[in-house]
Amino acid sequence: MAVLAVNVDHVATLRQARGNVSYPDPVAAAVLAELAGADGIVVHLREDRRHIQDRDLRILRDTVQTKLILEMASTSEMIGTALSVKPDVVTLVPEKRSELTTEGGLNLIIHGTSIAETVATLQNANIPVSIFIDPDPEQVKLAHKIRASMVEIHTGGFCDAETAKKRENAFSKIEDAVKLAYKLKLGVNAGHGLCYQTIKAFKGLREIREFSIGHSIVSRAVLVGMERAVREMVELIKEL
Repeated sequence: MAVLAVNVDHVATLRQARGNVSYPDPVAAAVLAELAGADGIVVHLREDRRHIQDRDLRILRDTVQTKLILEMASTSEMIGTALSVKPDVVTLVPEKRSELTTEGGLNLIIHGTSIAETVATLQNANIPVSIFIDPDPEQVKLAHKIRASMVEIHTGGFCDAETAKKRENAFSKIEDAVKLAYKLKLGVNAGHGLCYQTIKAFKGLREIREFSIGHSIVSRAVLVGMERAVREMVELIKEL
């Protein structure tokens, strides 16, 4: 059965909107998410520190009781941070300063050599590595080739599709990528853009072992509270 990893980045986004305040605290949000049944906490320490700060990551490493997943770019600075903090999992993602959020998966055809070096460095330090990729068979094969522990399949194309036909085509690509990754014995995660409605489409796709969801949960938490928002998503995932 798949589990839920909650991304608390946007709790920090709300805090940073004022800049000079210490609330809301993503660490507190992580505690509430775990109490509500989350099996992991995700944070993306971006190079521009637009939301999660180094302080957040350090405290989360000391307080998270389930699994701390660090999303990061494959840079020397971030590799050093990961080796120091020792998250339970690192997810390598592309990063552009101009983007609102991560726009797509890492292109291993272009960046495979450098990503392979990062994977080896982190895994030699006993930190499992996931690679965030688009639902493309070639990307899955390359992730396997460079010995990643797992992949996270980008679900944004499906979640953002504007027509039923586009949604159908996008989901078919996700299915194919998920099944190939599972066949290659990679751990299979999925995320980006998932919400309380789109998650229902994944019923029966049992190869996925973890869904990474942030924005929709934090958005609902503003209205109903973090524990309820997480608990509702956990229940939806249990029904898949």
